[in-house]
Amino acid sequence: MNLIDRIVQVRTEIQAIRRDIHAHPELAYQEHRTSDRVAQLLAAWGIEVHRGLAGTGVVGVLRNGSGSRSIGLRADMDALPIAEANRFEHASKHANTMHACGHDGHTAMLLAAAKYLAALRPFDGTVNFIFQPAEEGGAGAQKMIDDGLFERFPCDAVFAMHNWPNLAVGQFATTPGPMMASGNRFEITVTGRGAHAALPHLGVDPVFVAVQIVQGLQAIVTRNKKPIDAAVLSVTIIKAGDAVNVVPDTAFIAGGVRTFDARVTDLVEEKMRRIARLTAEAHGASAQVKFERYYPATVNDPAQAAFAAAVAAEVVGEDNVFGRYEPTMGSEDFAFMLQARPGAYVFIGNGDGAHRLSGHGEGPCLLHNPSFDFNDELIPIGATFWVRLVERFLAQR
Repeated sequence: MNLIDRIVQVRTEIQAIRRDIHAHPELAYQEHRTSDRVAQLLAAWGIEVHRGLAGTGVVGVLRNGSGSRSIGLRADMDALPIAEANRFEHASKHANTMHACGHDGHTAMLLAAAKYLAALRPFDGTVNFIFQPAEEGGAGAQKMIDDGLFERFPCDAVFAMHNWPNLAVGQFATTPGPMMASGNRFEITVTGRGAHAALPHLGVDPVFVAVQIVQGLQAIVTRNKKPIDAAVLSVTIIKAGDAVNVVPDTAFIAGGVRTFDARVTDLVEEKMRRIARLTAEAHGASAQVKFERYYPATVNDPAQAAFAAAVAAEVVGEDNVFGRYEPTMGSEDFAFMLQARPGAYVFIGNGDGAHRLSGHGEGPCLLHNPSFDFNDELIPIGATFWVRLVERFLAQR
C-alpha cells in the first residue's frame, strides 16, 4: 500500500480520538460532545469552522491557492440505540447507545485527512469537511442541505466513505449508478369488528384479514414487478389482540421496502394500497396504509465513481479495488447529497473482526451488531485515500 508516512505517524493520536468518540456515543441530533470535539480539533489545526447546520453538524473549510474548484468530503457522526456487548476499555459508557456502524471511525479518518491537509496544503482550491449528524434514520444529510450546505459551501463534487465488514482491510469498493437501495417503511391498520372468539360469525376478524394481506403482498415482488428489477418487501411486525378468547377490533402490519429505482417503489406502493384495500373489503373489513419514503437510493455519478476507484487504486493497488461492486439493499442518507451534487459513495474494507481486542462480545463484527468495533488499521488507509482524492480532484481543469 502507498500510504502517506506523515498520516501513518499520527495513527496513534487519531486512534485515541476515535476510541474516545466510541466510548461516548450520541444518537441522532444529540451529537453535542462529538460535534464539540470535531470543531475544536479543526480549529486547532487552522481550519475555518462553521457550526449549526442540522443542529449539531460541523463544516470545516480549508482554502489554498487561487483555484476555483471545490470538493466536499462527508463523514457521519451519530450512533445507534444498541446496548454494546463489548467490554474492552473504549466500550460505550452510555447505556443502550453504541457506535455499532463505525461512524466513529468515519469521523476519525476524515479528521486525520483534515489534519494532514491543513498542515501541508498540497492542493489548489477548497476542501469542505462535512461532519454530518443523524444518518441513522434522521435524514441529517437532507437537513444540512435544507440549512444551506451547498449554497454556503459550494462543492463541485461530494464523496463519502463507509467501512464494510468482510471486505478485507486494504480493499475498496464502489460502483457506477445505484450503490445502496432506497429505504421505505409501511404500516397497515386493518379494522374489523370485535367479537367473542367462540362466536366469530358475529364479528369481522381483522387477524384473518391481516394474514391474507401479508400473503398477498408477496405477489408484488414475485408477480407484479419485472423479474430484473430488484426489490425487497419484508413484513416484520404483526400485532393484534390481547386475549385468546377475544376477536380484536384491529390488527397492525408493518415492514420495509427496498428498491434501487423510484419507479419500482411507486409500483410497490400502488399495489400495496390496492391489495390491502380490496382484501379487507372482500372480508367486510377496512384497511388504511401509511407508506413513508425516508431515504432515496444512493446513486453514484458514473464518472466520479470511476475517479474514486482510480484514486483508491493508487493507494492500495488495482487488484484491491472493486469498481463494479454488487449494490446492497441497505440504505444511506448520503443519497440526498448525491441528488444535489455529483459524487460517489465508497466502501473501505473493515476485515472479518479479528482486529477486536480481548473483551469483545460474542457476536460477529457486523454493522448494527452489539459486538461491532471499527478497525483502527483503516485510519491511515482511509485518510490517505481522502488526501489523494483531494489532490487529484482539485488538480483537474
